Amino acid sequence: DFFGKLKEALGNRPDFQVVGDRFVFSSDVLFDSGAAELKSEATGQLDKLAEALKQLETKIPSDIAWVMRVDGHTDVNPIATPQFHSNWELSAERAISVVRYLMDKGVPANRLVAAGFGEFQPLDTGTTDDALRKNRRIELKLTER
Repeated sequence: DFFGKLKEALGNRPDFQVVGDRFVFSSDVLFDSGAAELKSEATGQLDKLAEALKQLETKIPSDIAWVMRVDGHTDVNPIATPQFHSNWELSAERAISVVRYLMDKGVPANRLVAAGFGEFQPLDTGTTDDALRKNRRIELKLTER
């Protein structure tokens, strides 16, 4: 129900989709290649997400220990820069950037978790540009603490 309402709020866009129990943002929409700083054009969508999370918090009973897990994922192409020594670090920092943004918009920190998965949880094991693009993503999952 939450993800259905969130999808409605964000609109019908191919770069945001509900996949099972997760909401998936393409990293290309949120970040420049090899970067973990949010693009300015991503903030509108993240603002809607923050509002939905704040509303959700008021509707779930306080005795239910829930969190929104923000998972960062990369493709298999290795990164090795002074800032990011591995894809794992890039994916974790991207997840942290999203969490920080949501916190700045009023989502309580105790309701957020950032996790980086690097290239180790691909949606598509292919090596085409489309497959690599699918794997570069931020996933949101409502789960128990």
